Amino acid sequence: MRAFLGPGLFTGIDGRIEVGPPGQRLALRRGITVASVDVSLVSSAPTLPGVPAGFPVRNTTLQLSPEVSVATVEHVLSAAAGLGQWGATLHLDGPEVPIDDGSARVFATMLAGAGSGDVEPLVPREEVTVTEGAASIVIRPRRERGLRFTYRLDYGPQSPLKPQEATWEGDAAEYVAEVAPARTFSLAHEVAFAQRAGLFTRFSARDLLVIGDDGHPIDNAWRFGNEAARHKLLDLIGDLALVGRPLQAEVTATRSGHALAHRACREVLAGLGR
Repeated sequence: MRAFLGPGLFTGIDGRIEVGPPGQRLALRRGITVASVDVSLVSSAPTLPGVPAGFPVRNTTLQLSPEVSVATVEHVLSAAAGLGQWGATLHLDGPEVPIDDGSARVFATMLAGAGSGDVEPLVPREEVTVTEGAASIVIRPRRERGLRFTYRLDYGPQSPLKPQEATWEGDAAEYVAEVAPARTFSLAHEVAFAQRAGLFTRFSARDLLVIGDDGHPIDNAWRFGNEAARHKLLDLIGDLALVGRPLQAEVTATRSGHALAHRACREVLAGLGR
């Protein structure tokens, strides 16, 4: 499979994504506009079709040009990074990458064997730490080739989700089996808020994970005991792919989200004079 069609999470608009011939860098294309993936393209306040102004959109949206954006790219970028497809060109027809079941499994299948060659990893010159409140990301350079990403989820004693963590050490087969199937999740009150704003109308709790007050999915079931942490790890891998190359580093993220990961990318690149 080299293409996938489905609705976007926030816009609800159908989008089609496919893998084109590999190039020199991981890139996104929409229409005639194409751009290499880079954290400088991140939109901090994206305007998405059908999404009310001011609604807190928690995703990664890239502005490929002043007129062209691509929303919710983190899962497909995660799959590309997880499989080492750093030269893949991803063609999107629509404003938002399809959400599927909220995991990266369909994108991992789509990208398998895409033919992108190996690239030299990016090694930070020094340790990078970014924080916001209780959230943090620490990136430590490794002398030896390879990486280790750990995500620690802990929303405090009042959260229905128990503290948990997940780790990935850079192996593509491990990514496919242990990270890619982990689905995005929302708490029940978050979904109710979004639906009052007219969003998520094309999905039910059977389609995407909605977590009840007891910490269990509503009309659904966990794929892993720590699936929530695994999905946050999946997001982290996708967001850190915005440096454009694999990181040769030890990364530990605690309670972090997309915006903090974007900051971490900028700090790493700034430390390398980029």
